[in-house]
Amino acid sequence: MTPTIAINQMEWTLPDRGRVGLLCLIATEFALFTIFVVAYLFYIGKSLTGPMPSQVLELPIWPTISLLSSSITVGIAERALKSNQQQKFKVWTAMTILLGLEFLRNTALEWRHLINDFHLKITTNLFGTTFYSLVGLHASHVALGLTLLLLTLGLGLRGSMKGQSRRFELLAWYWHFVDAVWVVVFTVVYVIGR
Repeated sequence: MTPTIAINQMEWTLPDRGRVGLLCLIATEFALFTIFVVAYLFYIGKSLTGPMPSQVLELPIWPTISLLSSSITVGIAERALKSNQQQKFKVWTAMTILLGLEFLRNTALEWRHLINDFHLKITTNLFGTTFYSLVGLHASHVALGLTLLLLTLGLGLRGSMKGQSRRFELLAWYWHFVDAVWVVVFTVVYVIGR
């Protein structure tokens, strides 16, 4: 039960602590990503040696489609859990996980290609440093979200997710945030930065 406070004949309900906490986390993460994006933009074209972004980067269309589609699937899973459709919740959570894993798999393949074929490492030049830092920061957030989704799916398979729709809603908010950040990273690194 949420505590209420009477103020001048009006009733005020305290905001949900989970939502407030997650919004504070998102605000902090937004500030962190902003610093990395600004650094990437600041150092575009300032590498003294190659390879340069235009020489090595390709548009990651399939990984982007995979990750952005996962916002749809997590939303369907969230609605299914709210309406107590446990089987549908498990299927769409699993689909979200698969799409997130596909995104990370493609990120790993891209990095392997850049390292093996172009010898671009984090220490190669300013581009390598800012690229791996920004894309790696995002990938770590995807990995964290996937870990939480896997734990949630495990609980769902055990039948322990009944009545947990508010908590899953907060996880879905985090996942949407990670997807939204990818739109910025994609635009800065693969469109503007090339």
